[in-house]
Amino acid sequence: NGVTQDGWNCIICPKGLTSEGKCKCLNDEILVERSVDGVLLDEALCIRCNGSEQSFSAPDASGNRCVRCEQTFINVSKSCDCNSPNTLTGGLCFSATESLPPKALPTVRFGQLGITLRSAWFLKNLQSSASACWLYTNLTACQALGNMCVMNMNSLSSSNTDACSLFQYIYVNTARLGNVHSIAYWRQNLPWLYYGDQPGLASQVLEANNFPTIFSFKGTDKDVKLQFVAASFDAAGNFLKWQSLEGGILQLCPDTQTKLNAAYAFGTTYQQSCKISLSKILLEFANPVFYDLFLEYNGDDGQQYLWAVPVLNLNLQYSEMFVNQGSNMNNWLLTRRFFLVDALSGKENDLGKLPRVIRIASKITISIHLVPHTQRGTIYPPLIIITYTDVLVQNPDTQSVMVSFSVSYEMNQSEAQVQTDITLGVLGGLAVLWSLLKTAGWKRRTGNSVIDLQTLFKFLLFYAGDLANVFFIITVGTGIYWLVFFKAQQFVSVLLPLPSEEEDFVTYIACAFCLKALQFLQLLVSQLTIDIFFIDWERPKGKVLKAVEGEGVIKSAAAPVSIWRTYFIANEWNEIQTMRKINPLFQVLAVLFFLEVVGFSNLALMDSSSSLTRSSESYIAPWSRILRFGMSAALWLAIALLQILFFSVFYERFIEDKISQFVDLCCMSNISVFLLSHSCFGYYIHGRSVHGHADTNMEEMNMNLKREAENLCSQRGLLPNTDGQTFQISISRKMRLHYDRIHETLMRKRGPARLLDSSANTFEQSTRAYNTMNKFLSSFIDHVHKEMDYIVKDKLLLERILGMEFMEPLEKSLFYNDEGQSFSDVLYYGNETTLLIFDILFFSVVDLASQSFVLAAILTYLQQEIFRFIRNTLGQKNLASKTLVDERFLI
Repeated sequence: NGVTQDGWNCIICPKGLTSEGKCKCLNDEILVERSVDGVLLDEALCIRCNGSEQSFSAPDASGNRCVRCEQTFINVSKSCDCNSPNTLTGGLCFSATESLPPKALPTVRFGQLGITLRSAWFLKNLQSSASACWLYTNLTACQALGNMCVMNMNSLSSSNTDACSLFQYIYVNTARLGNVHSIAYWRQNLPWLYYGDQPGLASQVLEANNFPTIFSFKGTDKDVKLQFVAASFDAAGNFLKWQSLEGGILQLCPDTQTKLNAAYAFGTTYQQSCKISLSKILLEFANPVFYDLFLEYNGDDGQQYLWAVPVLNLNLQYSEMFVNQGSNMNNWLLTRRFFLVDALSGKENDLGKLPRVIRIASKITISIHLVPHTQRGTIYPPLIIITYTDVLVQNPDTQSVMVSFSVSYEMNQSEAQVQTDITLGVLGGLAVLWSLLKTAGWKRRTGNSVIDLQTLFKFLLFYAGDLANVFFIITVGTGIYWLVFFKAQQFVSVLLPLPSEEEDFVTYIACAFCLKALQFLQLLVSQLTIDIFFIDWERPKGKVLKAVEGEGVIKSAAAPVSIWRTYFIANEWNEIQTMRKINPLFQVLAVLFFLEVVGFSNLALMDSSSSLTRSSESYIAPWSRILRFGMSAALWLAIALLQILFFSVFYERFIEDKISQFVDLCCMSNISVFLLSHSCFGYYIHGRSVHGHADTNMEEMNMNLKREAENLCSQRGLLPNTDGQTFQISISRKMRLHYDRIHETLMRKRGPARLLDSSANTFEQSTRAYNTMNKFLSSFIDHVHKEMDYIVKDKLLLERILGMEFMEPLEKSLFYNDEGQSFSDVLYYGNETTLLIFDILFFSVVDLASQSFVLAAILTYLQQEIFRFIRNTLGQKNLASKTLVDERFLI
């Protein structure tokens, strides 16, 4: 007695027992323990399968039933045996008289690892599939052979015979069978694997014909979605099904259905990447699936058609060379079929064990090119680019691989690049001329006609600022152009530059920022080193009695003039040094509000949507650096322009104009301001009171104001019967030398360090120098010094446009009427354009580096405050040292 196969009963065994105590039969017999209705027999039966012509059956792999022999055995040997000289391969029997394809090596080359494996799958199926395909044109066998070629990366080599060599052998020798659908590369009964058998046809495939449909950003699903479909096959060559790519068929990274399907929305740049464990890949992709990809479209007759999508396999080798990894399209060899994961060909000895190596499509990119000069959204046929990674299986639970899937849209940017280069060249040339004019004007204002190293350095500084403006204009114009024309189009005519094509644009922004920073620092230094003096026109009122120290006598002396008016004007000047036409904090907050709260930042996404809002469930496309800069710069400029308009049109007119108020205050205080921004050029604010004095009580002050309002006194202007109080001045060298002699004495002691501890001698010297300078400048204004006289005139229109003076002050100084109050050029107020561009570029550089508008806004405001503090602090010290106003009175 023995044990039944299921282990639940005992049964009589007629031919003995196995080592496990179960019944056994001969090799060509099968064991029967139950009747047809399932009743257990008393004694087991051993039944021989009939291998004769009557049944052609043999025991199956389990030995539990007889199955019919494979047809090739019957055809060749009229039995279930394939005896010599016939050939047994892959479970098929081929006659020795038949012409079989060449013998091939059942190996797979994993080039990244430098490993060539003898594949168990290839050993079992390669020769049989090739023979069945060659002899019987068996469709499944031909598909299986093609799949094994794809597993070998479609690589072609004349040095050895592998799966692809067998496929090419059959392809070449079956030309008589004709083609499928009149496609020259698709042989009848064979899978379509190659676009030709040699590199060089890629340009014809990809650019010779347009895809016969149009796409738009706003329309029906057929217009705005890419309708990809794929025919799928298993490794054995069996057709599985047709399926749409929606649902993440080609995306190894898991995600929601909505985000996965967003990859096929036309115009949306799609990027997805993740790290997947090897154990998960082996579990979910134990058997490879092969895909032939098509793009569906409607013909003019309303019928649906399919367009074959070519594949650029970067791992493909042609004559041992990776021909697809270069950028030259003429070297490419395009293919058709691909897979995502191959965990089959890397199995060496046993198909039931883990593979030694698996091959994974680690990077898949669907590339779509727009036809040049199209206005109707016409594209070239899409191209799918695949990079495979070979992974040596060691510990699947701890190993992982990075995979990515992307869809990119491209257009030929060469024309745009040429236009940008031309614009840069033209504006750059104009910037050189403008900088030369500025340098010439600077030389005139310094009173030095010699071209020296300092002149060259000054020219480079001017050119840096002007070239920064050129780069800024080009980048802002480019950013706004792409923002408007890409997002607003319905039928697609332009596509955004790829991230690699944005490098020049980012370089322009970086250059603009560096050059503008240089100009800003030069501006800061020039404002912190100006010469300034407050001319006090007040004269003593009467005399006072004063005791003479050391003599014991009392003498009468002129009544002292109060210094508080000078301190007051100095404080007001100190306050307006960093005043701007825009509110920096409001500017930053407003820009940030519109970008992040209102949602303007969503317009910088590389998708076709022009909506300001995105749902949390929808896919968020990557940022375009060009659109980010264009959007943020446009908002900065728009908000700043609105602020400046509000400040100039409303605030200064109806609330307060601090620049004009300062001029009025000087006049009421009987203080004039003498400014020199260059050696022989500067500004003059005429603050001489029309009432003769300003050091008076409230009642008299009000009376003076009333008389002035009723035109009962003379006008405030420097010249009689004029109101002109502000002037640009170009002084002679003689005047400057005399000023410097007095200024040297004034600068020997930069004000008392402590008011009460100062030595009498030093204090008297400083006071004497201050009085000397005050007397000299007031007498100069009053035309006392005939050898250093001046004339007042209007600037020519061209002089105003160019910002320079044509006349050189040889004998007499020149005072130019300045109704525009251009003395603000030595303040932040008069340099708003430079400050604004610097802020925009600083914000943009931080944003492009961090991809964070919030961080950019915070750092921009911090740098504004830091430089404002530096300008205030050092400007205050310069003011105190040049005017002898004690710094402790500047609050």
